[in-house]
Amino acid sequence: MKITTFNPQIITKDAEAVVQLFEAMGFQRRHTKEGIGDLHVTGIRMKDANGFYLDISQSDGLPVDCIEAIRMNVDDFDEAFRLLTDRGFKNFYGDRAVENPTSRSAVMVAPSGFVINLVQHIRK
Repeated sequence: MKITTFNPQIITKDAEAVVQLFEAMGFQRRHTKEGIGDLHVTGIRMKDANGFYLDISQSDGLPVDCIEAIRMNVDDFDEAFRLLTDRGFKNFYGDRAVENPTSRSAVMVAPSGFVINLVQHIRK
């Protein structure tokens, strides 16, 4: 398994307020993707002048107002998923991944509570 990107992610019920804060710090929107999965998540990718990335996701289905996570893109979703579950991580979505035409993902929660959003981009 190869990690292709690794950066912080904020999952919130109010993405616009978080985006505005990071824009004030010099981050710029790179792209926005709406309607991800059946939870209708909106994903916003940001980058600053130093090359640091930040992902902000909005979901109304959160049990809390905000979750801080690490976004980890990989080249082999199944291998990374097994690696995490073998170490006690649980999939927030139960037994399924969120799949769409361009990616496959799962929000993985460690036994200690920290979160990794596991993502594999699907290239055609």
